[in-house]
Amino acid sequence: MIKTLAKHGDGLALVIQRPILDLLRIGEETPLEVSTDGKRLILTAAEPCASREARVRAAVEKANNQCGKALKKLAE
Repeated sequence: MIKTLAKHGDGLALVIQRPILDLLRIGEETPLEVSTDGKRLILTAAEPCASREARVRAAVEKANNQCGKALKKLAE
């Protein structure tokens, strides 16, 4: 599908048709993460902050369990 951008204030907007939004379960309140690989624009539904926070906490706990003593010595 080829799309063009529409002028929106000082920027440009991409209009996504309802069938695509429905398929991806994206609504006007869905936060989207915008990224690029240098050639492509990538839109991804952002994870809820609570989910991201839980993953970070789990990673920190795992690091502390595996390397806590060494990290403590390095901090001294």
